[in-house]
Amino acid sequence: MRCTTLASGSKGNCFFIEGESGALLIDAGLSAKETLGRIAAAGLDAGQIRAVLVTHEHGDHIRGLDVLIRKLSIPAYATEGTFRDFLDHRRTSDKPVDCRVCRTDEVFLVGDFSVEPFATSHDAAEPCGFVICENGLRFGYCTDTGILTPPTVERLKRCDGIVLESNHCPDMLTNGPYPESLKRRIRSKRGHLSNPAAASCLMALGKDVPLVILAHLSETNNTPERVAASAREGLGLFYDETNVIIATQCGTTRACPQFLSL
Repeated sequence: MRCTTLASGSKGNCFFIEGESGALLIDAGLSAKETLGRIAAAGLDAGQIRAVLVTHEHGDHIRGLDVLIRKLSIPAYATEGTFRDFLDHRRTSDKPVDCRVCRTDEVFLVGDFSVEPFATSHDAAEPCGFVICENGLRFGYCTDTGILTPPTVERLKRCDGIVLESNHCPDMLTNGPYPESLKRRIRSKRGHLSNPAAASCLMALGKDVPLVILAHLSETNNTPERVAASAREGLGLFYDETNVIIATQCGTTRACPQFLSL
C-alpha cells in the first residue's frame, strides 16, 4: 500500500491510496482538472481509482467531487449526512452520480480494500475518518476534527501508517488576523486539531505507528517548522524511529516505506 498526498490544507485536500489491485482517493477538494493533473504528474494512474472516500461536505474536501466521479465513472462513499448536504446544496450539475452511503463503525468493501469509517468531531453534517485495510496493512486517515476520543486514538494505534491533522499553532491563532468568531470555531471541539493536540496523540501512539503524515496545516496560523517541533516533542525518544512527513498544500508527497510498500 502506498499513500500519495496530492494536496492538504484549507485550499483543497486529496490523498491517493494505492494498493496491489487498485486505488482509492480520500476527498476531492481540488478541481477535477487539477486532481487529474496532479495524479498524472506524480506518475500515478487515475484509471486505478475504484472510489472516492469523502470525509465531509466542506468545499476544500469536495470541490471536484461531482465532476471527478462522473468523469472516472466511479462511486463516492460518504455518510448519509454528508451526501444529503452535497446533493441538496453543493452539486455543480444535475447529471446522475453514484453516491453510496456508509455508516460509521460498519466495514464495507471496495475491491480488495476493506474500509471502516469512524466518527470525527467537526462542524459538518456527519463527518468521519477512515481506516483502510488491504492484505493485512492498515492505514488511518483523521483530519478536520476538534478532538480525538480514546476510541479514535485506539483505532489509529492499530494502524501501520496514518494521516493526522496538525492544523494550527495556538499562539499564532491567538495573535493572528482571524476574527474572534473564527478563532473560537477553530479552537472548539468541532473545529481543528492544534499542534499540541496532535502531539498528545503522537505521545499516546508512541512507536506503534511507524508512519505519520501530519496534514491540513493552516497557511495563516501554522508553519511546517512548528509542526515538526511539536511532533518531535510528542514522540520524544520515538521520533527518530518514526517516519514523520508534513503534507503541504502544493507539491506531491509520497509515502512508501517498507511496511506500506507495493
